Amino acid sequence: MGSLPGAPMAPADGPPAGGSIGRRRPTLRDVAALAGVSFKTVSRVVNGESGVSPAVADRVREAADQLGYRPNAAATALRRSDHRTATFGVLLEDAGNPFFAALLRGIEEVARGNGVAVFTSSTDLDVDRERDMTAAFAARQVDALITAPTESDAEHLKRALDEGSRVVLVDRTIDGIDVPAVLVDNQAGARAGVEHLIAQGHRRIGYIGRDPLIYTSRGRYAGYVEALTAAGIAVDPTLVRREGATRSSAHLQVEELLDLAEPPTALFTAQDLITMTAVSALQRRGLADRVALVGFDDFELADLLQPGVTVIAQDPRRMGALAAELALDPEGSGVHIVATRLIARGSGEISAQ
Repeated sequence: MGSLPGAPMAPADGPPAGGSIGRRRPTLRDVAALAGVSFKTVSRVVNGESGVSPAVADRVREAADQLGYRPNAAATALRRSDHRTATFGVLLEDAGNPFFAALLRGIEEVARGNGVAVFTSSTDLDVDRERDMTAAFAARQVDALITAPTESDAEHLKRALDEGSRVVLVDRTIDGIDVPAVLVDNQAGARAGVEHLIAQGHRRIGYIGRDPLIYTSRGRYAGYVEALTAAGIAVDPTLVRREGATRSSAHLQVEELLDLAEPPTALFTAQDLITMTAVSALQRRGLADRVALVGFDDFELADLLQPGVTVIAQDPRRMGALAAELALDPEGSGVHIVATRLIARGSGEISAQ
């Protein structure tokens, strides 16, 4: 067959002219042919081994750049004695949630500084999806799996460990597996928030949280109960809602509390999306200056609302960074607690009417 007019002819042996190889990915043999050296010499340069002169190594790197050669991470891991791939798999409930997005950014910053690529997936609290993605990351030989586990058994994580991946838990822990974890003291943070409302004279404090099967939800509700009990205030079940997994369900629960014959004078909301929903409902009803509000998790623009929203702030970026540091350290172990802090902005300082 003839060639197109004006198209360069590729040599019979070696890469196509001009360094282009069409859709085929350039290989070590292509680099060797262009640099005029042996395959083994190129392999030594790519893998950082000794025995190649600086001049020859420079020629190999120039050829690789010209061809756009990139090492195959999986193949490189098979050649290396430690079988490391310089990759992390990260499983979060929802990477689009502001808390998890900030946590992911912390992981990425540490990983990037150590030459590690990060692959991320959201589980959406779906146990089957979590198991499938754990298996998929392990099959790709990620060096570490950083996960905020859905409540389930630990068998899928044990398998990942058996297959050579390091496992680090973040935001949540799980029974039956001894691996490093980065958490906050959810109970202490929630207690501080409710105590703050009690100090403003509130005794009817509504609680809106998430499913009690979720690790963080259990701790935050326990802090609410602890603060009320310590103040001699009985826990009123009619003021408690523990199903707020979505904006729509949280909206329904806020409205139910505000519609009570004797509504709460204050709300403690146990997650950022629930807090934002509560702010919207209070503003729509003209109650933002009358019903006090403290939320667990800070969120963007919380300080610009009227009144500003008082929160129990976590440091998800620090949590992610610490999780990544533990993933890089084969000796890292134990449970690491990142402190929360109360930020008073106005909504939590409204006195009981």
